[in-house]
Amino acid sequence: MPHLFLPDLAERAVPRYTSYPTAAEFHPGIGAREQADALAAVAPETPVSLYVHIPFCHEICWYCGCNTGAIGRGDRVAAYRDALLREIESVGGRMLGRVVSVHFGGGSPNALPAADLLAIAAALRTRFDIAPDAEWAAELDPRTLNADYAVALAAAGIGRASLGAQTFAPQVQRRINRIQPFRDVARAAHDLRAAGIGRINLDLMYGLPGQSLDDIAATLAQAQVIAPDRVAMFGYAHMPRMLPRQRMIDESLLPDARARFWQSALAHDLLVEAGYRAIGFDHFARPGDSLAVAAHSGRLRRNFQGFTDDPAAIVIGLGASSISQFDGLLVQNEKHAGRYRMLAGNGLLAGVRGVARTADDRMRTDIIERLLCDGSVDAAEIALRHGQPVQALSAALPPLKALRDQGVIALDGWRVAILPAGRPYARLAACAFDAYRAAPPQRFSRAV
Repeated sequence: MPHLFLPDLAERAVPRYTSYPTAAEFHPGIGAREQADALAAVAPETPVSLYVHIPFCHEICWYCGCNTGAIGRGDRVAAYRDALLREIESVGGRMLGRVVSVHFGGGSPNALPAADLLAIAAALRTRFDIAPDAEWAAELDPRTLNADYAVALAAAGIGRASLGAQTFAPQVQRRINRIQPFRDVARAAHDLRAAGIGRINLDLMYGLPGQSLDDIAATLAQAQVIAPDRVAMFGYAHMPRMLPRQRMIDESLLPDARARFWQSALAHDLLVEAGYRAIGFDHFARPGDSLAVAAHSGRLRRNFQGFTDDPAAIVIGLGASSISQFDGLLVQNEKHAGRYRMLAGNGLLAGVRGVARTADDRMRTDIIERLLCDGSVDAAEIALRHGQPVQALSAALPPLKALRDQGVIALDGWRVAILPAGRPYARLAACAFDAYRAAPPQRFSRAV
């Protein structure tokens, strides 16, 4: 694939568009009342996904942008488990949808004792209508995963596991406070497969402090030994004003925009050469994996877990900071674990901020999702389907024409197609349709 480095575009900060409107538009005028109404409106048999957030890690990595903290006292974890079980009971009693996927994220779900994870999985099955073929997945820290815990994960129903590796370069690991020898990640993948969890994802990063092209190549060569079904190659987003832990990273060692671009390009080429299909702008999957199949058939979706083959348009978030997504509403639970425990532990819904989605928002949601997932979109056709005037999108034309002139997209009326060389700048094309982007740019990651 040809690679096109455009310095002014690579430097720009834009949202990742795992939702629209983005979390930058969330406000405290949305909360538990709207959350309750949205849950009650979910009709029986409506496909629904569950996301369960575990905000604990054994160690805190300096690059991390997740809502997580060190475990500390064991009673904190037990209290959180109890509050989460109460929330499962409260939410499950208000909703009649059919659960088609369950995803544990964090933090590190395997920071929980195995018995707690099993108890949470059992509660989910009791309180929700979960389809027999629903996919259960978990994000895991391979440093603290052993064979016994892998067996517990399988007993909980987990069939897919994402291992957070980020990089196998020891000198880069030291600079982000995540020491994890390759053998530990390889052993974790082996233990998971031995327990019957056969679908393995690997999460990697570029743009880390002191990271070089040689580090990217070596990490991807070692990744092939693990033979993951999917690889996510995320660009590190350095936002120390919003994430104090990132202040521990030496900014002078961060790759500049040009270096980040070529790290991303190298990763793309090496993964494609290894037989993976590029999915969107930062995911890769083997041709037979369900994510690649969904992309090929036009069924790829984008939500808070990134690119996904999950068919559900409704996502129910459980746990501190988790976000629920409905057609007309995005609502986020209380982020602070202590305040979350007070709400959920007393049988109350924990939503405290969010945004109501207007008809215009829903139209733009579909345009942005299809553009990022399919690489092309007919914006006028989507506007017509939503009963919205295409003139409402007129502000998108100047930035789209600028991207066309720079060789990023093809533009034919309201038909937009991301060109092969424009793939790294896909989020900039999506941003042209974003009606809210007066937010401070430091809230978002670089386009590449």
